[in-house]
Amino acid sequence: MLIKKSGEIPYSEVTPKSVYLNRRDFMKAAGGVGVVLAAGRAVAGPDSALAGTKLQYTKSDLSTQGETLTPLKDITTYNNFYEFGTEKEDPHQNAKDFRTHPWKISVEGHVKKSMSYDVESIIKMHPSLEERIYRLRCVEAWSMVIPWIGIPLASVVKAVEPTSKAKYVAFQTLHDPRQMPGQQRSVLQWPYVEGLRMDEAIHPLTLPAVGLYGETLPNQNGAPLRLVVPWKYGFKSIKSIVKIRFVESQPPTSWNLSAPQEYGFYSNVNPDVEHPRWSQAKERRIGEFFKRKTLMFNGYGDQVASLYSGMDLRKNY
Repeated sequence: MLIKKSGEIPYSEVTPKSVYLNRRDFMKAAGGVGVVLAAGRAVAGPDSALAGTKLQYTKSDLSTQGETLTPLKDITTYNNFYEFGTEKEDPHQNAKDFRTHPWKISVEGHVKKSMSYDVESIIKMHPSLEERIYRLRCVEAWSMVIPWIGIPLASVVKAVEPTSKAKYVAFQTLHDPRQMPGQQRSVLQWPYVEGLRMDEAIHPLTLPAVGLYGETLPNQNGAPLRLVVPWKYGFKSIKSIVKIRFVESQPPTSWNLSAPQEYGFYSNVNPDVEHPRWSQAKERRIGEFFKRKTLMFNGYGDQVASLYSGMDLRKNY
């Protein structure tokens, strides 16, 4: 199933009825955003009610083909977002009142145009939003297929003009324990941080996402801006980003800090490298009963394997 451009056909006519009816829950979960994105323009103020969630976008030819989309209800109720709790259902329950507007993203470090941007300004760094159907693979051996909407990270990188010292891109999530109850516990070192090598960051598949299923991101899925790196495990896709920093040395990452023997910096999907507590060889697609074989680089090897030519992918896990 593919989604038509906004305005071409009603959302209810291209989406299973059960998913479409779930839109009411989606809008409640996104409460407090107070922003409508249409061709990269924002309307409404920080205190206004949610005026709408539709996004205008074009379909990308980088989308994964031949996959059945995971229903919106599953995408929005089965989540890993430790800032809102460690159980899969916690984010859906605990993120309903999370305020994501106004929202500023600091871009700093080894760049010529260091400043603070709002999400709409980030979007304007690319001609249009793109819909991309990507697999999302988690280390716990489950996966989804999601129609993300966003812009290439390469567009952001180009716009801020990194200097020759910028070898990595580091990301940071909001730290606000009052809004994010999971941050009141020391399950991880807060705030959540992640990083990519520069060539990973500018790869065409790397996507900062602002929406899914034709609408703005629900809070529990990383609103208002999250990263999607489809050939890596899902924990590399940092959510609710407030800082992007261009650095010279490999930056720390939250799960590597927490358990370095289990989570490496690269975190590429590699079925031949077992997690110390479970096998990575197979996965269960959400909504399916039987497991399927896990694909190297999550099935994106043709596009990204060259990034790691000559590297020991067991050592650099």
